[in-house]
Amino acid sequence: MNILFIGDIIGKPGRRAVRELLPRLAAEAGIDFVIANCENAAAGFGVTRDVVEELYRDGVHVLTSGNHFWDKKEVLEFAEDYETLLRPANYPDGVPGWGSAILPTATGEYVGVLNLAGRVFMAPLDCPFRTADRELALLEKKARIIIVDVHAEATSEKQALGWYLAGRVSAVIGTHTHVQTSDACIRPGGTAYLTDAGMTGPFESVIGIGKEIILERFLSQTPRKYDVAKGDIRLQGAVITVDEKTGRATDIQAISRKLEAG
Repeated sequence: MNILFIGDIIGKPGRRAVRELLPRLAAEAGIDFVIANCENAAAGFGVTRDVVEELYRDGVHVLTSGNHFWDKKEVLEFAEDYETLLRPANYPDGVPGWGSAILPTATGEYVGVLNLAGRVFMAPLDCPFRTADRELALLEKKARIIIVDVHAEATSEKQALGWYLAGRVSAVIGTHTHVQTSDACIRPGGTAYLTDAGMTGPFESVIGIGKEIILERFLSQTPRKYDVAKGDIRLQGAVITVDEKTGRATDIQAISRKLEAG
């Protein structure tokens, strides 16, 4: 089975990249299942119901997120309406939404997806390591294939979770920092790993935001309104090949596809 993980989708440019590049990529790579991080998909911050519906129509099966999931307050009204729209599972009890999902594929094989958030340089949430233990105990009852989105700031924390989950899940893919790393590998036990999947959106920018805005912010040290950039649109992520019989990954390839101007 080939699973496509799409890195953080940034605003309208990122959604356009998914809409226009995903069908071709899926055909070329024989993609069976698509996961995408959507926490920045609505104007660069948060997600709306319309955006969720759009990404499902464009071929995404499961949407993961992170700390920016809550930036559009309306998400509180629909967070539990979609069982395949995830926020990190290690938010405290009682927080709306779902932290994991299990979905059948066209072949009848089930794929489990778990969303975790880091705590280093981020909000002090529940322990992602112990949360993973709890969630995996449930997911493993139905799914051999399990993909984990670790939404974290610190490379060390992502790597630590990758080692902690090695041999227990099919893949651990990092998100949040928007810069794709070059460390795609298969860890012991058949777990695919990538510290950061990168971003899907405008690369003539600073991690998706207009570069002039960010430069002025650094130079002046005063607040600025952040607007999503527009140029050099790309789709980044990873294609993970998993043995359906064992749930072990056999290959992972980081990808970066550029959307032609026009």
